[in-house]
Amino acid sequence: MTQASDTAMVMAAGLGKRMRPLSTTRPKPLVKVGGKALIDWSLDRLVEAGIGRAVVNVHYLADALEAHLAQYGRRQPDLAITVSDERSLLLETGGGMVRAQAQALLPDPFFCLNSDNIWLDGPRTVFAELSSAWDPARMDALLLVVRHPAAHGHEGKGDFHLDPLGRISRRRPGRVAPFIYTGIQIVAHRLLRDAPEGPFSTNLLWTRAMEEGRLFGWVHTGQWFEVGTPQAIAPTEALLSRG
Repeated sequence: MTQASDTAMVMAAGLGKRMRPLSTTRPKPLVKVGGKALIDWSLDRLVEAGIGRAVVNVHYLADALEAHLAQYGRRQPDLAITVSDERSLLLETGGGMVRAQAQALLPDPFFCLNSDNIWLDGPRTVFAELSSAWDPARMDALLLVVRHPAAHGHEGKGDFHLDPLGRISRRRPGRVAPFIYTGIQIVAHRLLRDAPEGPFSTNLLWTRAMEEGRLFGWVHTGQWFEVGTPQAIAPTEALLSRG
């Protein structure tokens, strides 16, 4: 089937504080899991899905990350990698997307994913899953979510509820929600309209989209791994080794 977009923005500018001490001398996306840099797990999935272009934002230890991306691009020429430079100011997730859009780097719509994602696809790639459900007439963003049993290493109470139409609402404080955000989504330019200047979280834009009934979720049919701390690496490697 046709993908909803040929471009993915890969969020790689964060400080990676929870991954210290491993992230003290390298950016978190270059921490290795299963012998491979975290960001390469995401980039490899883009290549496998036929996504032709990746926009990667950089801030913390940006030179090391840029050098790695250049090396990756030589190994995988089918994926064109463009850097969105945030060296001067860390813009957070929302601000990072706005900066890349202002540079005309992002088509409408585009995929967006975190650089520390590891997942196993189900019968279809996550990009095919999202593309099949994407409806720009109704949606400003479509988030890939996963149920707790398929979210390995996740110790939280969940993030979202879905109504029968797939519209998203947040978990209430002190409660448990059945779905966890995977860090992967499709974003329409409409979500980014009238965005504030400077650093801000995508949560600000999601809240407006929820109020307008235009934030939706799609349930991932494969497995997903949260690798947020050094202690999570070994259990993740053990699970991945078993396929």
